[in-house]
Amino acid sequence: MTRLLVAGISVIDYVHRMDALPEGGAKFRSHGFERIGGGCAANAAVGAARLGADVTLLTRLGADAAGEELAGMLGDAGVTLLAERGGRQPLSSVMIDAAGERMIVNFPGADLPETVPDLPDFDAALVDFRWPRASEAVLRAARDRGRPGVVDGERRTPEAGAALASHVVFSTQGLADFTGEADPDRGLARAAARLPGRVAYTDGPRGTIWADGPHVPAPEIRAVDTLGAGDLWHGAFALALGRGDTLADASRFANRAAAIKCSRSGGWEVYPDAAELREFP
Repeated sequence: MTRLLVAGISVIDYVHRMDALPEGGAKFRSHGFERIGGGCAANAAVGAARLGADVTLLTRLGADAAGEELAGMLGDAGVTLLAERGGRQPLSSVMIDAAGERMIVNFPGADLPETVPDLPDFDAALVDFRWPRASEAVLRAARDRGRPGVVDGERRTPEAGAALASHVVFSTQGLADFTGEADPDRGLARAAARLPGRVAYTDGPRGTIWADGPHVPAPEIRAVDTLGAGDLWHGAFALALGRGDTLADASRFANRAAAIKCSRSGGWEVYPDAAELREFP
């Protein structure tokens, strides 16, 4: 079983389902509500565990009722916690419209601990830089041990940290934030010139575009809920690298996992398992 170490943020999401995303200062009404686990690292960890990885999640949880609840949710999802407890739990409010697009407002927590514990053995690692000290420690360990070290390149990805990674995969928003370039293909070339590892971005239906190739298209699906799909992509990709897949095969595996998630409405309970992924056309 592939051992994956994931480092970063875990939150509880308060999810409202709406016909359209809100605009302006007014009252709005949702037609559905869920309280679910979320956060880049937590979503990736749960997704990889459902796909068959032995996952350890290095994260910070609040020393409050929300932190205790989330710890239980992660344990129930099959994730081994390497968690520091203290302060107030990070939380997010999420609005999802009829097309599956989402708006997120995140409270990053307060007074969270900074001590990074000893790291376990792993075959691949994934970080999101919401806990910079831990993410840098994990990427350094991956580099020293000759293991893949993957960065989820969301907004505010630090260049010094990303330079420690073997693979950096940006969202289009994260890539624009990192390079200052609105065009993603030009931004990808700029990012690749600045970073020593392999660099790519994901772009929904276009799939995964790597600097200097390959371009791995995404499956065609009808998207109903994109929440967590990018995080799941990173977890599936890191898992595939850890078991020895090629870059193209790992990207294809991750594209398929994310596509299945986008075709379903819900949280961790609708993430695909390994059998579903094998049967996906």
